[in-house]
Amino acid sequence: MNTLSYKTVSANKATVSKEWVVVDAQGEILGRLSSKIAMMIRGKNKPSFTPHVDCGDNVIVINADKIKLTGNKFAEKQYVSYTGYPGGQKFISPKELMEKHPTRVVEKAVRGMLPKNSLGRALYKNLFVYAGSEHPHAAQNPTTIKP
Repeated sequence: MNTLSYKTVSANKATVSKEWVVVDAQGEILGRLSSKIAMMIRGKNKPSFTPHVDCGDNVIVINADKIKLTGNKFAEKQYVSYTGYPGGQKFISPKELMEKHPTRVVEKAVRGMLPKNSLGRALYKNLFVYAGSEHPHAAQNPTTIKP
């Protein structure tokens, strides 16, 4: 058997091909959409996926303010933050968060699905979330995909 015919190829920063993708979040369920976005940002949908390299696409999410949550999660789910001081634990529901910052619900969901290390922090910079249907990345010629 010729073992030279099936070498494992590992992608690196120079050989990876990154694309720009637009995802419309209107009417989509938050968790299902976020898992697909996280997979695209990580690059797991590509045959050249390499776990330790940023080989995913740049993802633009539009209409983030029109996302849906199933059940009573919109009112009952709690996002917890802690300032580090005694009594500094704060709770906010998705409904309150959407009123203040409509993009943060999608950002928090996707960020929680990325690795918790330096690669995850670098991958998170490939996510661009906008509340409306307009985005400033027209120069990159992004392709629109259905989630």
